Amino acid sequence: MARTNAAQTRQKPLDSTLLTLRVRERRRLSPSFARVTLGGEELSRFAPLGRDQWFRLFLPVAEGTLSRLPKQLDTFAYLRYLAIAKTERPVLRNYTVAGFRPTGEDGPELDVDFVIHGSAADGTAGPAATWAETCEPGDAVAILDEGILFTPAGGVTGPFALVGDETALPAISGILASLPAGATGTALIEVPEAGDVRDLVAPAGVDVRWVVRGVADATPGVAVRDAARDDTAVEGVAAVPAYAWVAGEQALVAAMRRHWVRAGVDKRAISFTGYWRASRGH
Repeated sequence: MARTNAAQTRQKPLDSTLLTLRVRERRRLSPSFARVTLGGEELSRFAPLGRDQWFRLFLPVAEGTLSRLPKQLDTFAYLRYLAIAKTERPVLRNYTVAGFRPTGEDGPELDVDFVIHGSAADGTAGPAATWAETCEPGDAVAILDEGILFTPAGGVTGPFALVGDETALPAISGILASLPAGATGTALIEVPEAGDVRDLVAPAGVDVRWVVRGVADATPGVAVRDAARDDTAVEGVAAVPAYAWVAGEQALVAAMRRHWVRAGVDKRAISFTGYWRASRGH
C-alpha cells in the first residue's frame, strides 16, 4: 500500500532546527477538534510557508525530557531518539500548521488542531489527544519544521482536487487559503459530525464540499472516497485534475491514488500521504 511520496514532492524548509515552545491556550473547536495555541521566543525563528506545512511535534512525558532531543532529525539523530528509554522519550507525532500569526498579543503564535477520539478523562484517548485536552498555559513542547507537500508546477491554477478525512482538515484549510484567487477545482473533506463543519477561506472557483460520516463505527475515509470517485464518474474528463492531493487514512490515500492514475492524472502531479491506519475492526 502506498503511504506517501513525500520524498519526491516535499519542499523542505531552508532551516529546520528544534524549537521549544510554550502553550498559550487550548480550546475546543467542535465535537471532534481541539486547538492548542503555542508561542515563545523561539517561535520567531519559524518561517511560515502556508499550504500544508507540517512539523514534528514532541510532547514531554516528564519534566525536562525535551532537553534530550536532537536539534535536527536526520537518520542518525532519529535512531538516537529511539534509543531513549520509553519512560523518558518524548511522544513524537506529525501535525500541520493550522494557523500562524507573526504578531500575536505576546509575540508570534502557532495554532495546532488535534482530532479528539475518545476521552482523556476515561483513558480512551491517545497520547496526543490526551495532551491537547489537558495541557495548561506555560507547558513546554518542541517542534521541528518539515516543509510542505503540496507542490504543483509553477503556473498551474487548476483544476485541483483535494481529498481527505478529518485528520487532513488543517492541511486542506491551509492549501485552500494559499491558492491563487483564480484557482479552480474541488475540495472534499470528511468529518465525523455535522458540528465539525467550519467556514474555510477558498477561491471562488474551488468547490468546497463536506462529507459528514455520521455513523460512529463507519470506517473513516470511505464516504469521502466514494464522493470523490463519483465526481469523476459523473463529470468525466472535465473532472480530471491537473494536480491532486490526498491525505488521511491509508486505505483512502491508496484508493484515491489508484483512481486518479486510472483517470489519467500524471503520477508526478499527485501528492499522497497516509497519516494513519484504521484498525481491522473498521
